[in-house]
Amino acid sequence: MSKLWVLLGLADRKRLGYLPIGYKLMLTFLLFILLLVSANFYISQTMYDDTMRKQTRVTIQGTLIQIRDNVAYKVDDIVQTSATLYDDPTLIQSLRRKEDSINKYNRLEKVIIPKLESASKAIGLNLRLSVYFHNETVGESYRIWEPENNLDFTEQTFNIYHISHIHNKFWYFTLPKERYNVTMQWKQVEEDERDERISMVRRIVDMKNPLEIKEVGIMRFSVRISELFESVDYTKLGKGSLLSVVDPYGNIVFRSGKLDEQDEGQAKADKGLRSMEYDRPHFLTIEEDLPQKNWKIVAQVPLNIIEQEAKRVRTVFIIIGILCVVLFTYAGFLISQYLSKRILKIISVLNSFREGNLHKRIAYRGKGEFSQIANALNAMGEEIEALINKVYLTQLQKKEAELEMLQSQINPHFLYNTLSSINQLAKFGENEKLQDMVVQLAQFYRLTLNSGRTMIPIAMEIEQAQAYLDIQKVKYGRRMEVDFDMDVDIWPYETVKLILQPFIENVLKHAWSGDRIHIRVSVRKEGDSIMYRIIDDGLGMKQERIDEILDSQDDSHMGCGIRNIDQRVKLHYGKEYGVSIFSRVGIGTSVQIRIPAKRRKQQGEKQRVNRPDF
Repeated sequence: MSKLWVLLGLADRKRLGYLPIGYKLMLTFLLFILLLVSANFYISQTMYDDTMRKQTRVTIQGTLIQIRDNVAYKVDDIVQTSATLYDDPTLIQSLRRKEDSINKYNRLEKVIIPKLESASKAIGLNLRLSVYFHNETVGESYRIWEPENNLDFTEQTFNIYHISHIHNKFWYFTLPKERYNVTMQWKQVEEDERDERISMVRRIVDMKNPLEIKEVGIMRFSVRISELFESVDYTKLGKGSLLSVVDPYGNIVFRSGKLDEQDEGQAKADKGLRSMEYDRPHFLTIEEDLPQKNWKIVAQVPLNIIEQEAKRVRTVFIIIGILCVVLFTYAGFLISQYLSKRILKIISVLNSFREGNLHKRIAYRGKGEFSQIANALNAMGEEIEALINKVYLTQLQKKEAELEMLQSQINPHFLYNTLSSINQLAKFGENEKLQDMVVQLAQFYRLTLNSGRTMIPIAMEIEQAQAYLDIQKVKYGRRMEVDFDMDVDIWPYETVKLILQPFIENVLKHAWSGDRIHIRVSVRKEGDSIMYRIIDDGLGMKQERIDEILDSQDDSHMGCGIRNIDQRVKLHYGKEYGVSIFSRVGIGTSVQIRIPAKRRKQQGEKQRVNRPDF
């Protein structure tokens, strides 16, 4: 037993990778030091970066608010100017009527043109006011905007069109449903994209019926993008910065500043419509919403200055961290050496106990934990030495008693069934069959008793099963067919006796699905296990029935023989071995018994075991 413990101990060390306690303590100290230094470095660096970024962000945010207010001022001018035409009673009233030629001229010269001219000149920007009326009796007056007419000086013009010019244009019929004094859109329409302009599109409505808003026209205020966003200037943020105006769809409407070569190439590839084009990792990005249009100004400020300062601070922390690691590692080495010497003495005593040497003792001076452990180990060694034989022998006797009890439950069961068959043969006067069955029964019990041994050669177990089948052949004759499939490698091994016959008996008792049945008995060596298989083509059974049979908590008589065999195998070899059943109703059943492949002891065997003939 002591040699076995030594071998198991060596195997455990090789399998788990034995590491002395001193190294474990040292590695533990080192791990905590690295975690402490890393956490300190990370927290300090993060706090410094956050402080610098917050200061920079506050400054930039103030600049963006000023830029936003300047843009909002110009936007408000255009919105307020459009409000003078939105539901002007005089203008709407003149547009309701279908005028003749004279009145049409007066309406145009005295009402429409003065109002449009006043609106176009109300803003000091290069403004193109275009209106599209549903009333086609209003005369058209407009300029054709060619590229050469894209003048640089400040001009205010107005154009009058019929609605037929835009009734099939996408930008017109995608205008949202009118909400009074709210609905308006900023977008590039008509010649805007070509001339680098942008328009505010809004309806002119008739509120004669308060319950219905009627569209009488569309007005479009077109301004230069460069003039509208004149205050969006990257130089206000510093060299290398970038200012962008982004619409609600993520498109870049206006940009001040230059992209680097990589970003510029990507922007050209995406045709300037990259929704996240301003998301660059080496820049501090700040956004500020523009009122009324759901646009936003995005500022990108290079982090070079912050990064340079952070790099200097990071270098100082790294030097301090390295010094801390070196000093604490040396201190941890001294502490681990002091503790590991004491722990190794305890391990030495425990290894001696495991090897069977219970006489070794250890002593520490003082009242600390190590002295308490030493006293406990000494007392444990004495108690183990006194109790080991008693407990060990008691467990062995208990296990053998359980095995014998389970076996004794199987033999009477088989004897009862066989005597019942002999009774039937005697009743019907089958004397020859009766005589053969009695002879085979005597042969069966001669093999079963086997001088009281629990372990027998596999060949003898097969011979015992064959003797049982010879008994049954007397009863069933040609109605029963049996095939044996034996592996030649199984003969040197031993087995718990009487584990095949009960399953064969169970087939003949419960599996008949007609007047014939076929049984296949297979015994093979598979790896480190011996596999018994009893296969039949009988009735089969449901999985619920299989679970009931193998349930160790089931106390019913049904299936007790199979449960007993499963418990015998598990008691003798362990829980990983035993019986498993696979069955399909109407197809048949396969029973598998798995035991470890253990060679039988040749010494002390008085009886010569022959391989059975099949």
